[in-house]
Amino acid sequence: MYPPTATVTATAAAAEEGSATTLSDVPTDILQSHILTRLDGLTLASASCVSSQLHSLAAQDHLWTTVCHSTWPSTSTTRLRYLISNFSFGARCFFSLSFPLLLPSPTATITTTPPPPELISAVDIHYKNKLIFTKVQETETVTDWFRCSPFRIDLLDPKDVVPTTIPHPESDGACTALSEEMILSWVLIDPIGRRAANISSHKPVSLQRHWLSGEVQLLFVSILGGGEWKGPTSDLVQCGIVVTCGSGGSEGGDMQVREVSLQVEDMDGMQLTGKKSLGILHRALDYSRRGNKMKRREEEGRMRYREFLEMKRDRRERKLRTEGTLDMLCVAFGFGVTIFAAFWWLFLCIQPE
Repeated sequence: MYPPTATVTATAAAAEEGSATTLSDVPTDILQSHILTRLDGLTLASASCVSSQLHSLAAQDHLWTTVCHSTWPSTSTTRLRYLISNFSFGARCFFSLSFPLLLPSPTATITTTPPPPELISAVDIHYKNKLIFTKVQETETVTDWFRCSPFRIDLLDPKDVVPTTIPHPESDGACTALSEEMILSWVLIDPIGRRAANISSHKPVSLQRHWLSGEVQLLFVSILGGGEWKGPTSDLVQCGIVVTCGSGGSEGGDMQVREVSLQVEDMDGMQLTGKKSLGILHRALDYSRRGNKMKRREEEGRMRYREFLEMKRDRRERKLRTEGTLDMLCVAFGFGVTIFAAFWWLFLCIQPE
């Protein structure tokens, strides 16, 4: 219990007299220990815009550290705590970079800084606001094997499973409920450049259930710009996060997480190499925009994915039309050559000896 102070006495007197109580009447220690500590990141950011007093109080790093740990439990590991503390403005900067939806840059960008020699993935999956999966994984990016192979980050080995207490969905309605209640965050961190971005769509953009095995595959997507690469990657690319869940073996058993992976594909569905994917992610960490509708991340993510699918469909149709036109030209050319050869042969045959 806090001892009575002059501010508390004045507040009580104002309440007894029926006058309005303002925020400035609330003691600072009450704001710090009982109000601001109960706010989530979005509310804390909004509160900092109310007054200069709240802006000063809400900028304290320990508040944002608590927010980051509650939003992303993976950030509570020793290395990430130290790494986040070295960001400019600490945990507050990390939250502002990692919470919004990542949007593609409207123009192609060329970065002059070298790509990071390592990428850190901080991944958390929640179902109905309960944590079911969390992991921090480091990926080196300097070897020839990484640069020449298709880019893919797997958080689970093929034989590993993560048990949950969630009933495995056996019907379309249960699959829909799973899609609405599951939230995934994949924060990609550059430990050298002190940059971070969330490459997940927050909620899945699609869900598929295998008709035979019953496995459920959820897809989380972030659409990024291909940047300066020529060819297919000069357009938009898809950073796809696949979460595969299966049952424990018995019908009606609890669900198990069997796969959590990330890969990058171009608009033709081709998986990009580590070198090209690293360049795209590097530029995304530097120049990509963050969505300003932070409370509607899932709607915006699904809208971006639908637009990307429409662009892929239009691209495929144009390609088919072009190939059809080329086929017709080839047929016409072959037919013309055949007619010319037949005419020339006939002409030679009827020449007098």
